Amino acid sequence: MFESLLDIIRCPVTRSKLQLQVISKRKKKFLNEEIEIVWEGILYGDDNWFYPIINGIPRLIVEAFDDYKDFLQKHVTDYAQRKNFLEENNHRFLKYIRTKNAHTKASFAQEWGLYNYETDKTWDLDAQGMLNRFCMETDETENSLKGKFVFDAGCGNGHLNIILADNGTPSIAMDFSLSIVRAFDRNENLLAQFIQGDVQFPPVDFEKFDIVHSSGVLIATHNTELSFSCLSPCVQPGGKLSVWLYQPRKNFIHNLFNFIRNYSSKLPVRFQYYLYAVTLLPISFVVKRLKGNNQNTHEMMIDILDWFSPQYRWEHEPSEAAAWYHKRNFLGIKVTHNNMWGFNIIGVKNQKL
Repeated sequence: MFESLLDIIRCPVTRSKLQLQVISKRKKKFLNEEIEIVWEGILYGDDNWFYPIINGIPRLIVEAFDDYKDFLQKHVTDYAQRKNFLEENNHRFLKYIRTKNAHTKASFAQEWGLYNYETDKTWDLDAQGMLNRFCMETDETENSLKGKFVFDAGCGNGHLNIILADNGTPSIAMDFSLSIVRAFDRNENLLAQFIQGDVQFPPVDFEKFDIVHSSGVLIATHNTELSFSCLSPCVQPGGKLSVWLYQPRKNFIHNLFNFIRNYSSKLPVRFQYYLYAVTLLPISFVVKRLKGNNQNTHEMMIDILDWFSPQYRWEHEPSEAAAWYHKRNFLGIKVTHNNMWGFNIIGVKNQKL
């Protein structure tokens, strides 16, 4: 983590600035030079909230003191007292967080753990195709993107953020799962920075970003509009909020799959992987090959897990999503991309508010 990131990140609960305790630093290669970054550390917020920096990545999820207990016990001398204070004063809140997040973290960690950066494609696209699609979805061009500050809320494998950085577009790339570890390890561009965080508790300063983009993420939370409302304050006046959402289809197979996933998604995450590998993957392989689709088996399995494994997979009409923007006084609301699976919609934050 670059120490300059302290100007941007915030405690996801109290919204306070974070105080850094450095444990260790290490040099990381960025392009043709090695730069020293904070490798291990503790970030302290108000009201006894605290978060680790592990392997260069700030872990800014609410339940970090649980998830990274071993690391924190080793480096925070009053860990037990801090943890007890948080448990006693936030009991119901923490129960809610743990209940809503456990399955989601495991599901998406498994999904993106399959991704091979050398051979697999995201959205069936190469690097230029991904950049072109991002430009289309955000209603930008390669040139207009240069220098704009992007918050990618749910970056998945982080490939897009590295591509944006290579185009001269700085971004904060956030994901809930540990997919950000592999993305961070592969990244050699100073303009892409990775953090772990929750879209419903975004650990960044408000009104900081030219573009806040969330692709296929909000629909995997327990309430899509609530997650939308949590991200909208991060957009600076005159900036854009861009989201990609699934939409309903009048298709028997589509709706049958949705019916099946209502039950299969409740199974243990690892069991789901083996179940789909011997049932849905062979069928998907044959059907896609007959249609001339050359996805490899990794990519097919990621698609299957993305549909069947998440605890939530909501579908929305464009008119419904447009209403979310109107209620929050966004302007220039329009659908920028629409296909049989879903759509991308953007809005510009009103500068007069």
